[in-house]
Amino acid sequence: MNDPYRKSSLRDTFESLVVTVILAVFGTTFVVQAFKIPTGSMKNTLLVGDHLLVNKFCFADEPGWIRHILPYRKVHHDDILVFKYPSTEAQQEPGTHFVKRVIGLPGDHIRIVNRKVYVNGVLQKEPYVRNTFPDEPRPGDNFPPPPGVYLPGSTLSWEEAMDKYLKNGELVVPPGRYFVMGDNRENSWDSRFWGFVPRDLISGRPLLIYWSYETSPNAYLKTSFADRISGLLSMLVHFFTRTRWRRTFKLVR
Repeated sequence: MNDPYRKSSLRDTFESLVVTVILAVFGTTFVVQAFKIPTGSMKNTLLVGDHLLVNKFCFADEPGWIRHILPYRKVHHDDILVFKYPSTEAQQEPGTHFVKRVIGLPGDHIRIVNRKVYVNGVLQKEPYVRNTFPDEPRPGDNFPPPPGVYLPGSTLSWEEAMDKYLKNGELVVPPGRYFVMGDNRENSWDSRFWGFVPRDLISGRPLLIYWSYETSPNAYLKTSFADRISGLLSMLVHFFTRTRWRRTFKLVR
């Protein structure tokens, strides 16, 4: 004899599973995305080994009427962005995700003098900045460089393109582009060295740190299968002692 209750129960379970999968796919596609900090360019705001949830929704740029009813907002100064690396040159794989802070919006005039950042002629207050080498001159301490002067570490395409954005010794951010820098200024490869971030390459804004695990600065370079297995085993052994518990569920600002 058939059991209609059992059939209904199995169908409900299947339907719940399908809905869960759909919601998960929708959420990771349009709402949030997991992201791991691989380098120290944003130290101390973000540390190597911080695992983030990125809000993909707030900067979405949907065309038409929908942008007026959903809670999108414009990119602001000091926003932290996750974005795809814009250059196609060999220093970094195209499409690699970076995380930096917005210094210049479209139309802004940028100038850096002895590590002091001026936007539209106004000295910026930057309490989040970390100077790893406070007494050692580094590339990018003064920016933009004089016309024809090479900035060590910069890409060839940026060297060739930079002059057309210069005006009276300042860099002018063009429409639809953003100038970004890392908080750990002397250890950050950013807009000073490769140019602007296009609006359509912005993935979102870090929302919170859901887990933070002490990780060596060069761990992201170890990509072989053996390295991954070794890293996983090490994490299982040291999970409780190397987890930075005080950073768990910390909002990113």
